Amino acid sequence: MERNFDSAEELAAALHAGEVSSAELTDEAIDRIEREDKALNAICVPDFDRARAAARDADQARARGEDRPLLGIPVTVKECYNVAGLPTTWGLPEHQGFRPAEDAVQVARLKSAGAVILGKTNVPLGLQGLQSSNPVYGTTNNPWDHDRTPGGSSGGSSAALAAGFGALSIGSDIGGSLRTPAHFCGVYGHKPSLGLVPNRGMVLPDTPALPVDLDLAVVGPMARTARDLALLLDVMAGPDPLTYGVAHELALPPARHEKLSDCRVLILEDHPFIPTGAAVRAGVHRVAAALADAGAQVERHSPLLPDLEEAATLYTQLLFSGSVARFPVDAYEQLQTRAAGLSPDDQSLDASRLRGMVLTHRDWLQLNHRRELHRHGWRQFFAEFDAVVCPVTPTPAFPHDHNPDLLACRIDIDGVEYPFFDQLVWAGLATMPGLPATAVPAGLSPEGLPVGVQLVGPMFEDRTPLRLAALLEERIGGFQPPQ
Repeated sequence: MERNFDSAEELAAALHAGEVSSAELTDEAIDRIEREDKALNAICVPDFDRARAAARDADQARARGEDRPLLGIPVTVKECYNVAGLPTTWGLPEHQGFRPAEDAVQVARLKSAGAVILGKTNVPLGLQGLQSSNPVYGTTNNPWDHDRTPGGSSGGSSAALAAGFGALSIGSDIGGSLRTPAHFCGVYGHKPSLGLVPNRGMVLPDTPALPVDLDLAVVGPMARTARDLALLLDVMAGPDPLTYGVAHELALPPARHEKLSDCRVLILEDHPFIPTGAAVRAGVHRVAAALADAGAQVERHSPLLPDLEEAATLYTQLLFSGSVARFPVDAYEQLQTRAAGLSPDDQSLDASRLRGMVLTHRDWLQLNHRRELHRHGWRQFFAEFDAVVCPVTPTPAFPHDHNPDLLACRIDIDGVEYPFFDQLVWAGLATMPGLPATAVPAGLSPEGLPVGVQLVGPMFEDRTPLRLAALLEERIGGFQPPQ
């Protein structure tokens, strides 16, 4: 009996019951990768010998009576995480020789929980973009349609999960890099509250793995079920032992409700900066109908909702403020000249990107103050609502497009082209204020491609959108293997 598409929860039960060994699960996963991944290129750095050794160790530990959360369960890790002895390149050719000596804190937590790491999953060049292609490892294809991207930057992880290469994976998210691949491949991904999950060791190659607090960016879990997301988040969450962990312990509050009928949810399907395609709109409607049928209080408007246009502008400028840190001086000065020539009346996202690239520290502090006002607005909103349901991106997975000039790329929404980066406004809804957001499958498009939505919850109440995701999975179904 092949178990490659079983959930981590199901695998843990089978291991506990003695129905299967970790060595058998690991061999099955490796066999499937060797058989299927030639067409996908999701696993860019296999680590099969060490995986088999770890599986044997897990079986021996279980025989001694140990029972850790992920003991013996095969998983994968996004390439940008340091794994001792394996290359970390971020897809950058100049770093092909870099092999860290120490595991990232999240890799160490996986190992401590007993997980068996099969290898590392592919990423875009420098983690930039919503696709997963780079000159070191090549292009990852979507398991549902090999001519389309699985998303990025955690696209290798989403493709691996959809193809049955391990039960869990870990990724990262600043511009939807967990949520977009989950949406494109029909799996689950959770962007945790900012600061909930330490990121030490998910760092540019040859850069010291320091316990820094990143602005906007988070690391988080990916899985094929909502319950598995919660299981993996429990392994990942908690302060870094080098900093806050010296004095703090994590105590996440429970989910607000255990029944959909007790929930109050706001449905958002439109954004002032970009239209929502018909396939994604249908997915939002499907989830809204399921919530209403289950007795949830479903609203479509609220004066408590922070201004979406201002939020998108803030997010865009904050996101791009760090994108030019390593630019040569002459290139940066050219950007300053271009930004100085912008009309004050130009409030487009293109203008916001350019303004963000040349922010002074004084400008950034002013933006950060406005962000804090938005955070306060969200606190007031979530005093009345439990979650927001909205798109992850405006479309399902799009065809591969390897134009290196991402600012020149376009996205096709129902036959009309828009600036590629404008679609990030939906990711920014949760990222800018640091809110948790869970991407969940919401059916298939008319073309047979997965469509997902995201459930945005209150700050540091990650269990609320995760529980809502699990309840929705029971109502409308969740992951299904690619057809």
